[in-house]
Amino acid sequence: MNKVVANADEAIRDVFDGASIMIGGFGLCGMPENLIRALVRKGTKNLTTISNNAGVDGAGNGLLLSAGQIARHIGTYVGENKLLEEMVLKGKIRLDLVPQGTFSERIRAGGAGIPAFFTPTGVGTIVAEGKETREFEGRLYVMERALTADFAFVKAWKGDRRGNLVYRKTARNFNPMMATAAKITIAEVEHLVDAGELNPDEIHTPSVYVKRIFQGELYERRIEKRTVRRAVPST
Repeated sequence: MNKVVANADEAIRDVFDGASIMIGGFGLCGMPENLIRALVRKGTKNLTTISNNAGVDGAGNGLLLSAGQIARHIGTYVGENKLLEEMVLKGKIRLDLVPQGTFSERIRAGGAGIPAFFTPTGVGTIVAEGKETREFEGRLYVMERALTADFAFVKAWKGDRRGNLVYRKTARNFNPMMATAAKITIAEVEHLVDAGELNPDEIHTPSVYVKRIFQGELYERRIEKRTVRRAVPST
């Protein structure tokens, strides 16, 4: 089956108002830049985004925020986005903060068809408020529900026309697990190759999870926070 579409705009043609979307990436690393920009152009509203963070001001998911398209965000880190902070404090957006390991496991569980699981993370904190707790071997655990979504936007380094994906280094991050946990997974890749060109042993996401794939047009590869060490004078 040829799953290739022409571009990001065609790939998101059926994303609807009120949809839930998993968006890969850690900070600005491994994020589906082209799909995010296409969604801004489409103007879809009232979205629930599930992503490690909400991007930064003017980049990544921050573009969706500034366009007023996100109604609820589920993530683990928000420290680099002043706009999100303002929107939360003014009640313009609902924010669900989840411990990062729990966040990962909730997505993995969703992809595996596991509706819920118990974890010790968050016991005794506001994370556990209103949730079932249970003791196992003398230790208290809190029940967390799986996360799934209508769509998953993922970014890979290479992909073939059938939808098999290979990620590169830390850009892998949340992308593989998100690809398994949505009704429709859309992948953008830097390099699109013919079926059979990828080494089967190197494939991270099998084609069965991917519904659409395209080669991205523009990758800015922005650095979220640049840190430069002072030069040490030679002796």
